[in-house]
Amino acid sequence: MISEEELAKLSYPDAPKMVTDKVPGPKTQKALGDSLKYESMARGAGRFPCVFDQGKGATVKDPDGNLYIDITAGVAVNAVGRRHPRVVKAIEEQLGKLMHAIDITNTRRIELAEKVSSIMPEGLGGHCVSYFTQGGSSALETAIKFARRMTGRSQIVAFHGAYHGVWCGSGSLTTGDQYRQGYGPFMTGVIHLPYAYCYRCCFNMEYPSCGVQCGKYVDYVLNTPYTAADDVAALIVEPQQGEGGYLAPPPEFLRILKEACEKHGALFIADEVQAGTGRTGKMWSIEHSGVVPDMLTWGKGMGGDLPMAGVTFRDHLADKIPDSSQPNTFAGNALSAAACMTNIDILTENDSDLIRRAGQVGEETKGRLLKGSKESPYIGDVRGRGLMIGIELVKDKETKEPLDGDSMGKVIFGMLNRGIIMVPCGRYGNVLRFMPPLTITRKYLEKATEILVNVIKDI
Repeated sequence: MISEEELAKLSYPDAPKMVTDKVPGPKTQKALGDSLKYESMARGAGRFPCVFDQGKGATVKDPDGNLYIDITAGVAVNAVGRRHPRVVKAIEEQLGKLMHAIDITNTRRIELAEKVSSIMPEGLGGHCVSYFTQGGSSALETAIKFARRMTGRSQIVAFHGAYHGVWCGSGSLTTGDQYRQGYGPFMTGVIHLPYAYCYRCCFNMEYPSCGVQCGKYVDYVLNTPYTAADDVAALIVEPQQGEGGYLAPPPEFLRILKEACEKHGALFIADEVQAGTGRTGKMWSIEHSGVVPDMLTWGKGMGGDLPMAGVTFRDHLADKIPDSSQPNTFAGNALSAAACMTNIDILTENDSDLIRRAGQVGEETKGRLLKGSKESPYIGDVRGRGLMIGIELVKDKETKEPLDGDSMGKVIFGMLNRGIIMVPCGRYGNVLRFMPPLTITRKYLEKATEILVNVIKDI
């Protein structure tokens, strides 16, 4: 397995290291002010009080020279860390050959399509084709459009807490208030059903005595008359929810959904944009359940420092999509393809050492967080797999009342002032997400965890 010494070389040393009394420092404040003048704050973290100036591995520097441990990995994008030497080399080599090729065949995209097929879950890999996009939202838009064409049906099933993008179609599946309010009406024919949120079960039951009632309810809706789910083309689900709170459902939940889809004749689509690419200790988080999807959307960690995403689906379904019916000018960009293939190689070589390590160090980190939860009245739940861990903060462990926004702000700012970048998620905005690069050292993980627990104690 790759050594800690080798991993340490991929990041800046001695993080966290703060050179200003508080953040943001003067240079960072100026940069933030300039951004407010010239950029729309509709972007996800528009007003987050940090500016990235340099990045290396699991660390970043701001314009003032403050050095942070980055627990966000660019929202799970930098799976192998920022500026991995091998990725940089691949980009440099490709720069002198070909970058943009419109939406026409180029040698790099052919190689990437073959490589993507080889890493798909067993049962899908080797029997699939891919369609390339630039980001997760466009991959989901394509999945919706293709599923309707493939089945001749129109309805789509998604879940409470879902995040599948923010475009017109994908945004209809996403349930976060900030992404929906004032932007409607949305695409018709979307049915939202309960996800397996065991900490806050909408049926007021407990796992495993519940018999996974949430999954059975999906089966009921899909396969019972008079539920209005009579024209379902596909069910789209995150095998581990991201923005909804880093929820890792029981494996039976996904198996029940798959069986329900098969009975109904609907396609099962796994959205792996955030949870995939080795983050949960397997290449794809759906593999924890043994379910084989009909379609799988991917992105983020696959491209890493360059944008690359796509949807991969069973090859026999490809015949139902007319040629030239979904043009995409920048799809399969040769430069992004070269970076993506290198990311895949780094993750999967040596019998997937880096992915297996993510599972191991993730369990170690969860153990430290669980220990911290026993000492803190505010840590209500610690959950997730691998390096996709959610820490749900509450005012009271008995009532599970979510921690309020002001207190969450104190936690985020407290972390930032101590050199740790972490961002929240969850239906109440009270879940901290632990999603560092898979190349982060144990030393940096231990530092980040220690600082987090201490900051929460200081609320």
